[in-house]
Amino acid sequence: SKRRMLPVSLIRTSEGRPVLVELKNGETYNGHLVNCDNWMNLNLRQVVCTSRDADRFWKIPHIYVRGNTIKYLNIEEEVLSLVKEKALESKSQLEKSGRGRGRGRGVQLTDRAERGRGRGTDRADGGDSSRGGRGGRGRGDNRGRGGRGRGDNRGR
Repeated sequence: SKRRMLPVSLIRTSEGRPVLVELKNGETYNGHLVNCDNWMNLNLRQVVCTSRDADRFWKIPHIYVRGNTIKYLNIEEEVLSLVKEKALESKSQLEKSGRGRGRGRGVQLTDRAERGRGRGTDRADGGDSSRGGRGGRGRGDNRGRGGRGRGDNRGR
């Protein structure tokens, strides 16, 4: 099956490599990608800027390009294979670690009192009166039993 690649992950793999960025206004920037954020904002170094008409050139040591001004990016072909390799590595690491496969159950407790918060106790008087007797959560039955009551058996 084909795996989809997110554009930002593709661009992040290009960090430290030469890229060509064309903006919506027609200007192009050739430089080395320093970094990229989630909004595709780029930092480039050793940049050559070309005007829209391709008649003027500027050398710029460092430039910031806002992501929503980018028309397209041209990255090296070998970056695609690098992204595929990284995706396969991360997938195999997830399978080895056993994480990401649901929450699991842990140890099953049999005694109701051991279950922790909100489960009540086995005491005849209803246990912790500050929780309104048995249950600890829920509505109860309006007689001071169950629910998050006040523990004073007023039944409101």
